[in-house]
Amino acid sequence: MPDHEHDGEMTELEEFRAAKDVFFRDDPQSPLTAPQRREFRGLSYYPETQALSFIVIPEVFDEPEMLEMQTSDGEVREYQRFAAMHFLVGMAPQTLTLYRDLEIGHLFLPFRDATSGSETYGAGRYLDVPVLEDGRLLLDFNYAYHPYCAYNPTFSCPIPPPENRLPVPIRAGEREPAEG
Repeated sequence: MPDHEHDGEMTELEEFRAAKDVFFRDDPQSPLTAPQRREFRGLSYYPETQALSFIVIPEVFDEPEMLEMQTSDGEVREYQRFAAMHFLVGMAPQTLTLYRDLEIGHLFLPFRDATSGSETYGAGRYLDVPVLEDGRLLLDFNYAYHPYCAYNPTFSCPIPPPENRLPVPIRAGEREPAEG
C-alpha cells in the first residue's frame, strides 16, 4: 500500500496512536504519574512505513519450552517460547522468537534493535502479534511500543531476551521524543 495523502481521513494507525495518547493523558490506568499527565503532549513515533510490516508464517516449535524472562524490577516472568518468525529488513534476513503468555494467552514479542538506547527505549520495545484468519501472523513494527517502565519505574517490565536482539535498526513504531 503506497504512502499517500489522505483527505482528512485518519489511517488506522493514526487513529490507534491518537487513542493511545488520550489513554496516556486521561485514563486512571495510564502509566504516567499525575504530574506527567499534566505535561503530556503525546507520544513520539516514527512515520508509518509499510516496509516494516510483514505477514509471516510462524515456525511453531514442536516442543515449546518455558523461558524465565528477567524483568526491570529484578523479578522473572514465565513465557512459553511459541514460534520463530523470519522476515527481511532491507535485504537482510532476520529472526525473532515469539512468546505466549500462558496466563492470558496472547502472543508477545519483546525485542531490541540497533535503535535501542539511542532513538528508542534502551531496554527494548514490545509488539503484540495478532493471528490472522489463515493462521499467519501480522508482524507490523509500526505498532511497536515502549513498555510502561519507560515512563514510570514502578512498573515491572519483561526485558527482551538475548535471542530477540536484532543487529539492524527498526525505525517504526514508538520512539524517544526528539530533542529540542
